[in-house]
Amino acid sequence: MKAMILAAGKGTRVRPLTYEMPKPMIPILGKPVMEYLVEDLARHGIREIMVNVSHLPDQIERYFGDGRRWGVSIGYSFEGHVDQGAVVGTPVGSAGGLKRIQDFSGFFDDTFVVVCGDALIDLDVTTAVRRHWQKGAAASLCVHKVPQAQVPNYGVVVCDEDQRIISFQEKPSVNEARSNLVNTGIYIFEPEILDLIPSDKTYDIGSQLFPSILDKGLPFYAVNEPFNWIDIGRLSDYWEANQQIMQGKLRDVQMPGREVQPGIWTGLNVSVEWGDLDIIGPVYIGSSSRIESGVKITGPTWIGHGCYVQSGAEISRSILFDYTRISSAGCIKDSVVSGRHCVDKEGNPIHEAESAIEWVGDARASAQPVSIAATRHG
Repeated sequence: MKAMILAAGKGTRVRPLTYEMPKPMIPILGKPVMEYLVEDLARHGIREIMVNVSHLPDQIERYFGDGRRWGVSIGYSFEGHVDQGAVVGTPVGSAGGLKRIQDFSGFFDDTFVVVCGDALIDLDVTTAVRRHWQKGAAASLCVHKVPQAQVPNYGVVVCDEDQRIISFQEKPSVNEARSNLVNTGIYIFEPEILDLIPSDKTYDIGSQLFPSILDKGLPFYAVNEPFNWIDIGRLSDYWEANQQIMQGKLRDVQMPGREVQPGIWTGLNVSVEWGDLDIIGPVYIGSSSRIESGVKITGPTWIGHGCYVQSGAEISRSILFDYTRISSAGCIKDSVVSGRHCVDKEGNPIHEAESAIEWVGDARASAQPVSIAATRHG
């Protein structure tokens, strides 16, 4: 079976993280979110995967290569052009990306799965495809039930008693919502669906292809199987995803490194003064990071590799990207720190003038000799 990972978007709602990396490369527990998708597809026997790329495409292509590390074959469809030596991304829409590949080679010649490259899932893909076939569907959409209060954040799917899709509502109010089943961005299509997509045009799956499927009266069903789905549409979602995963709420995802204390994991070559450290897990400390005495860390907290946290600093329920330095005056709570960008869990800068944050910096620019007296693990 074949699959398509949609990875061409700019990820504007998770800035500042996507200023320097494409959204599918945002790290969760130290590896790109898209890697979890590749692993999940491979577990279910999907061996041929196409990926459309546009924003900072080289990062995705260099990391995933031809896919052999995961036992799959990965190909890429670049959406953009080169202008005076600079790569310029020009996405053609989620459905347009599918059509572009099909027009080029006829790649989609049997039932295929489409997933968005910015979500964490533990879907039983095999069962979902089986449900698709049992219904004789031309198109299926995997849905997820959310609390009624969260319905306005999503595209709502309305079905009949047989789970056939009859309509959609885009982010309806709580009172107007006709369902609490939402679109997860996971689709199963038969190749005939691609005939509904115009060639050489920007075209969207949700807002354009789905209405066309309904207008044609094609068999279109919801697959409502229980699974964990963590959408990373906004920076608050990214913060929440890390919180949930570090607490073990996604199947088949384990904390990396070595558990040196209950709920505390480290990479290799860390320098941590454990005897004078106030730490409550779950916490991960990346390789070659230094944590001085008198630091307070409350989990769930992820500290990337090469970080330097100085005595007196406090870090609580936060994410520190690689090579982050937090000085003694630093107090990071419910936040994400990436380079000089320090934002709260909603994506708001902690200070109006980020240049004024003297307690955040690059650990490589202020490297200190590692104390011989420090306790090392790994």
